[in-house]
Amino acid sequence: MAAPGVLRLRAVGESRAGRPLWLLSAGRGDRQILTVGGAHANEPVGGASALRLARLLARTPRVLERLGCTWHFLFCLDPDGAHLAQGWTPREPEPSLEECHRHFYRPAFARQPESLPAPGEEREPLPESAALVRLLDELRPVAQFTLHGIEFGGAFAMLTREVAGAARAFRETAARLRVPLDDHPCDGPDWHPDPPGVLLLPGHGGGSERDPSGFVAGSTWLHPLRHGTLTALVEAPAWAVPAVSDARPAPDPEREVARVGELLLARTRELEAVLSDGRAAAVPVAEDLTPLHDAARELLDVAPSIVDTWTTEERGGSRGHFATLGTAARRIPLRIAAMTRRTLARTDPRTAEALGDLVREWCQELAKTYELRWVPVSAQTGLHVRTMIDIARRVCPEGG
Repeated sequence: MAAPGVLRLRAVGESRAGRPLWLLSAGRGDRQILTVGGAHANEPVGGASALRLARLLARTPRVLERLGCTWHFLFCLDPDGAHLAQGWTPREPEPSLEECHRHFYRPAFARQPESLPAPGEEREPLPESAALVRLLDELRPVAQFTLHGIEFGGAFAMLTREVAGAARAFRETAARLRVPLDDHPCDGPDWHPDPPGVLLLPGHGGGSERDPSGFVAGSTWLHPLRHGTLTALVEAPAWAVPAVSDARPAPDPEREVARVGELLLARTRELEAVLSDGRAAAVPVAEDLTPLHDAARELLDVAPSIVDTWTTEERGGSRGHFATLGTAARRIPLRIAAMTRRTLARTDPRTAEALGDLVREWCQELAKTYELRWVPVSAQTGLHVRTMIDIARRVCPEGG
């Protein structure tokens, strides 16, 4: 992607393992825009989308000139996590959800670079987090885009402030690309839903965020609020779940919550039984696989608190919202089984095989229950790219 005079590349930090964090910058306008990809190891599509937009801007620099901006791309915020998740990326044209989960990795909460220590929390920011914070303070961008890709579900966007016309445009883009919208995502329980498919940060802004497991952290999404930056998170599914778009009211919300909560707890009990029958507890985990072990153990431990959150806070909602909770109840144990299988493959092959059987069974059940449909990578990246360009045009008006 040679473009002399248009593109510049520099390292803005290093990962915990010493891998460079590369920043590609396009244009030389006074306004600054930052795109962050690869924040989660299991979401490689964000880096692909960033590269697609960078190529577009290299070929058509007049886009940047009209916006009066310099656009920066941090292609992979967590290169160490990406290294552990090699092989997760689905291969077209006929990807396999089961095969992808043979390589699955998503870090424990405190190892995710977009999560900063909460006020009073006794831990240092990760090197990757510190690098991103420094970059945000250096650039003071008008917009920060963070690109995500859920394994299965619907598309949604999270905005730290309302941008006139942006929600409508996002919905129209998803419709053109045949990507279903998540009517009411279960991410960001403290954010205000603007259905379908959009969450808005409450007006007070705040300095931390809470996820459904109960974890509270500072966030690189919220850090640049002090500079007036709009942060837009864009989530694109790899496999679409049409049911999450159903906006009809759920007929019995209390029953739906109880059903999905019991499913999650039943599957975690099944996992505990498999692990107790093997040698998992007695065999030390190889050092290179410790991050997978820790992430799986954390999910197993927080599953009851997730169910408690659903039970106490889910008072109503659409059928689509409860379909989203249903996919979450299946996603969590599937992730646990997939990562634990990897940690035991060398030391306890019998238990690893049993976990592999669960991965296969649960992937098949998912496909049957929710009629999963593969979303081509071109559509996933298209959703990211078109949304970024649309919002950029709204926050960088020509002649402004």
